[in-house]
Amino acid sequence: MKGMTSGGTVYEVDGPAGAPVLVLIHGLGMTRATWEQHVPSFAERYRVVRYDLAGHGDTPPPGRTPDLTVFSEQCIELMDELGIDRAALVGFSLGGMINRRIAIDHADRVAALAILNSPHERGDEAQRLVEERAQASAAGGPAATIDATLERWFTPGFRAEQPEYVAMIRSWVLANDTDVYAQNRWVLANGVVELINPQPPIAKPTLVMTCENDSGSTPAMSHDIAAEIDGARTIIIPHRQHLGLLEDPAAFTDPLVSFLNETFFGASPTPSVHQTQKNGTSHD
Repeated sequence: MKGMTSGGTVYEVDGPAGAPVLVLIHGLGMTRATWEQHVPSFAERYRVVRYDLAGHGDTPPPGRTPDLTVFSEQCIELMDELGIDRAALVGFSLGGMINRRIAIDHADRVAALAILNSPHERGDEAQRLVEERAQASAAGGPAATIDATLERWFTPGFRAEQPEYVAMIRSWVLANDTDVYAQNRWVLANGVVELINPQPPIAKPTLVMTCENDSGSTPAMSHDIAAEIDGARTIIIPHRQHLGLLEDPAAFTDPLVSFLNETFFGASPTPSVHQTQKNGTSHD
C-alpha cells in the first residue's frame, strides 16, 4: 500500500495488518527504496512502514529549516495518520539520529530502536571534515562530493563488480535539490551534539549496528551510543563500509529480525557470525 500524509510525506506499508509495526527511516540523500531488499524479511512477521524524509525522494521539503526535531515530528505525524500508537524504529545513518531524537521526545511512541551506521560524538578532526563536506555541498550541491561519498559508502570490490547498482545510488543522491541537500548535510554534521548523553536517558530495547570500515559511523561510535542506553547491544559487520546495508542486506536483516523477535515475541536471539568487533571478538 502506498500513500501520502496530509503533510505530503510519501510512504509505503507492507506486511500483515495487526502485526507489530516497524518504521524504517533512511539516510541522507537516499529514499525509502533503501529498504527494498530488506522489506520481504521484515514483512513476514511485521507491519512495515517506510517513507521518504522531508526533502527526499517524493516528499517535499519541510516548511522550515530542517533539524532533527523537524524530522522527528514528520515521523510522529506519519504514525498518527496511520493510527500507529507504538513502533520499533529502524534508522540508518541520519535515520539513526532521527529515531534517537524521537525516543527522547516521544518515548511513549517507541517500542524498540535499531540504530544503523549512525554517527555519534566525533573528534575535532572528524568534525572538521564532516563540516567541510557540508560546506562543499552548500557551494556545489550533491555533485560536489558524490564521488568521494560513494568511495566512503561502498567497498572497492563492490564498486567494481556492481557499477550499475552504484550508479543507481548516485542517481538518488544527485536527484536531491541543491539547497535542501546542503541544509540536510548540516543536520547530519551538527545534530549529533544534541544526542550525546541524552536527557532523559533512552530506555528502550536497542540494537546498534555499523560496519568495520565505516569511517563516518565507526565501531567506536556505535559502542559509545550503546553505552548510553541501558541494555543496548552492538553488532559490527566485518569488512563493509557505510552502505554495507545495501552490499550485504542479510548481514543486517538476520540480526535485526532476531532482535525484533526477541523484543516482541520473547524468542531467543540467534547468534550471528557478524557479531564481531574489529579485533574479531564478540561484543553483545
